[in-house]
Amino acid sequence: MDEDLEEIKRRKLEQMQQQQYAAHAQAAQQEQAQAEYEAKKQAILRQILTPEARERLNTLRMTKPELVANVEAQLIALAQSGRIQTKIDDAKLKALLMQLQPKKREMQIKRV
Repeated sequence: MDEDLEEIKRRKLEQMQQQQYAAHAQAAQQEQAQAEYEAKKQAILRQILTPEARERLNTLRMTKPELVANVEAQLIALAQSGRIQTKIDDAKLKALLMQLQPKKREMQIKRV
């Protein structure tokens, strides 16, 4: 009876260890895939952006990460479709960012 109980405990422990190992391996694989994706993305951005434009994106990433992610995705899509012929400099990137940012409403207070 005690031997059966010990055998059940041992099997359960082995099963839990195997599940934990599988989960760890899957997490490591996802992390590696994410790192490869980031490396490819940065390589494409290096090809299509001047150093000043890349610096502007990196600076902007601290305050507006969702906007930068959107811009990067659009730039990469354009580059992969062959629609970008020359490198995008800081001025062009600045103009693109201005177009993509939501319009701000200006309020004017008139004193009577």
